[in-house]
Amino acid sequence: MFSSFSSRSSALSMCLHRVAEMSLKTVGTALTRTILARGNGTPPVARSTKASRISTSCSLLADRQQGQSHERISGRPTGDAPSPSEPPHTRTAADKKRAPETVGAPGVPGVKRRSFTSDAAATDQRAYLWARYNDLKRLVHDLIPPGACKSLNAAAVYANNEVNLAEVDIYGFDYDYTLALYSDALNTMIYNTARRFLIEHFKYPEGIRKYDYIQNFATRGLHYDIQKGLLMKIDAFHYIEPGTVYRGLSPVPDDEVLQLYGGTFHVPLQQDSGFYGKGPKVKQFMDIFSIPEMTLLAVANDFFITNDIDYDPVHLFKDVSVTCTSADVTATVCYWVVFLCVTDNFILRGEETDAVLHQLVTHGKKLFLITNSPFSFVDKGMTHMVGKNWRDFFDVVIVQADKPHFFTDCIKPFRRLDDNGALRWEKITSLDKGQIYKQGNLFDFLRLTHWRGSKVLYFGDHLYSDLADLMLRHGWRTGAIVPELENETKVVSTDKYALNLTWLQALTGLMERLQVQSTESKEVFQEWQREREELRVMTKNLFNPHFGSIFRTCHNPTYFSRRLSRFSDIYMTNLSSLLNYDQSYTFYPRRTPLQHEAPLWMDQLCTGCMKTPFLEDMSIIR
Repeated sequence: MFSSFSSRSSALSMCLHRVAEMSLKTVGTALTRTILARGNGTPPVARSTKASRISTSCSLLADRQQGQSHERISGRPTGDAPSPSEPPHTRTAADKKRAPETVGAPGVPGVKRRSFTSDAAATDQRAYLWARYNDLKRLVHDLIPPGACKSLNAAAVYANNEVNLAEVDIYGFDYDYTLALYSDALNTMIYNTARRFLIEHFKYPEGIRKYDYIQNFATRGLHYDIQKGLLMKIDAFHYIEPGTVYRGLSPVPDDEVLQLYGGTFHVPLQQDSGFYGKGPKVKQFMDIFSIPEMTLLAVANDFFITNDIDYDPVHLFKDVSVTCTSADVTATVCYWVVFLCVTDNFILRGEETDAVLHQLVTHGKKLFLITNSPFSFVDKGMTHMVGKNWRDFFDVVIVQADKPHFFTDCIKPFRRLDDNGALRWEKITSLDKGQIYKQGNLFDFLRLTHWRGSKVLYFGDHLYSDLADLMLRHGWRTGAIVPELENETKVVSTDKYALNLTWLQALTGLMERLQVQSTESKEVFQEWQREREELRVMTKNLFNPHFGSIFRTCHNPTYFSRRLSRFSDIYMTNLSSLLNYDQSYTFYPRRTPLQHEAPLWMDQLCTGCMKTPFLEDMSIIR
């Protein structure tokens, strides 16, 4: 039977005020447990006395703080009238003054809200289930404080592992999308140049030239099935997220995806087991520069499919890969930046990079740069952001390093470049400040600098090429630059996202709890399942209508998110996030509860909810 919500409105309000400060996942879980604890009708699984006490702890805590005394919920049915064994004076004022039901359930305007009571459960299972549904939905919509995540801060630094900056003496950096952040204009240029090269060099049809660059189509971290020509998003458990598979520019129905993969959404490990995301049949695109490549693959596939032209997807993949990494494309980009001096059109937030370098040097930190880009390209960008004397900030500068091979190859020697960029022939016996070095390898770098272990913190945007080897094999601290965080935190901070996700979590918890097998209940569950799928699609589309968030599938972390947590100690939107922290600051990861653990501690507040990670805000989150 289902208990009245009004009888505990004050307790629920206090409980939900606490819950609202927790993560959205915890909010949904707490709401579900709270609402289900209100009634004991005919639960699917018998609950022990101890379990009942745990499930109602939030309400009891609020009662104690108000100086009230409530009995633990018993197994007896409750309704609007007191039971014969209950004295009339035990009814609260809230019970007597319960607000009348209004027309239009939350989120369903103009439709009269179902008003079933728990008394119907014994005779009408369908009515009982809808009563639980409506009460839970009313709780979610009416009692959650608005703007629970309005304080999410895209400028925060997020920790996967504990890092004490006081122990870091040396800071290393990649260049592209780390020291230098680029606008979408650069992706457009790369796409246009690669498209022209594909047509003129590989003799692809002229019709492909009609396809312009599509912004916000592809996202970082997607996988590409080379043999099938499919672009998709895979979760941390190697499962394809339904609704995120594209052949060309058109989505592939889920039923067809199941047929293509033998009746499952699972991608076998052996197909995607390469350490750098380059399995024999499936490739993962991990850096931001790969977005134009994914777009070109999609439009080329689309051209052949829509024009009914037979082609080999494997050949297309290889040709596009060669095109996007060709010297012609690189030279064109460098020409525009170096010789046409259009850095203002491409480089963003250069003054913030300058501020970060000044702060680190002022505090006595040593800095170095290891990049795959050529010196002329780096020099033009750094001069634009920092000034002509930018090399004075760095103790070591290495260009065209050929990462990730730089971290694993012990053969290639360093070579010094003169001021004109010409190679010198001398043997390198030391890495000197103010000089520019090319190629080389990490083993010689460690031997010449003696910079080892956790006193080194290296930043990069590519989880494989920049960070993986350094963390796993050499024990350096690593920081990932994830520009997508800025947009993702904006979406997560919206009321629409908070409401959709909270109700999705609450509905999922309700379905998990009320699993019964009658015919009527199965029909109700089918309706709930359809609503749950609609909520998932709505939530996904808030980030990207094609592939959703780069961090999550429906409920699991993405494959990209799994690698991010594995290969980076900390991650952030851009380097300027470091300006918000003192050089002795310690980053602590959240203790995320495992599935068998209860979220009972208050450090579940997400790091991004800190507006400023100091003083007053620190006292609040603690």
